[in-house]
Amino acid sequence: MNHLRASNFEITMSDVQTWVSAALTDASTCTDGFQETATDGTDIKTTVRGQVVQVAQLTSNALALINQLANSHG
Repeated sequence: MNHLRASNFEITMSDVQTWVSAALTDASTCTDGFQETATDGTDIKTTVRGQVVQVAQLTSNALALINQLANSHG
């Protein structure tokens, strides 16, 4: 990030914030297409949702760090 000039940094950070925010939004909607249970009785949606929650938490933490970096550069 040190190689970015001030104007490039702001644009790049805005892009990164947009991408990570979109990933967070996608994480909350990605289980919508799953059926509640598979034909063998496995609760697929709950299993996948558990994994998605973990990814969403990591993504949220990443977004917080990105926002902190963007704000500290100003």
